[in-house]
Amino acid sequence: MDAEELRRRYAGGERYFPAANLSQAKLIGADLPGINLWGADLSGANLAKAKLWGADLSRANLAKANLTRGNLSGVKLNEANLRGAKLNYAKLYGADLSGAYYDESTRFPIGFDPVSRNMRKF
Repeated sequence: MDAEELRRRYAGGERYFPAANLSQAKLIGADLPGINLWGADLSGANLAKAKLWGADLSRANLAKANLTRGNLSGVKLNEANLRGAKLNYAKLYGADLSGAYYDESTRFPIGFDPVSRNMRKF
């Protein structure tokens, strides 16, 4: 599946895309609230300024993904791979990051504490 197919199917009312392969997808500014991408491969994807509030990205691979300025409020990111991800200026209010993996190259919003959100350094 590519970014255009995802947008088209979402616009048609579909919300459930578990384990989708969207590696390297260009979804800049995508408006996808409530989408279910449980276990999806979004490694290297560009989701800058994406609106994903209420989405399920549990166990998704977001390694080296760009989520800069994304709205991730209320998003389920439990056990997601966020190693090397860019979350600069992302809105993470109410997001579930328990068990999500990060490393020294993961970039968080200013003042964000991954330990207090039960994340795991890998």
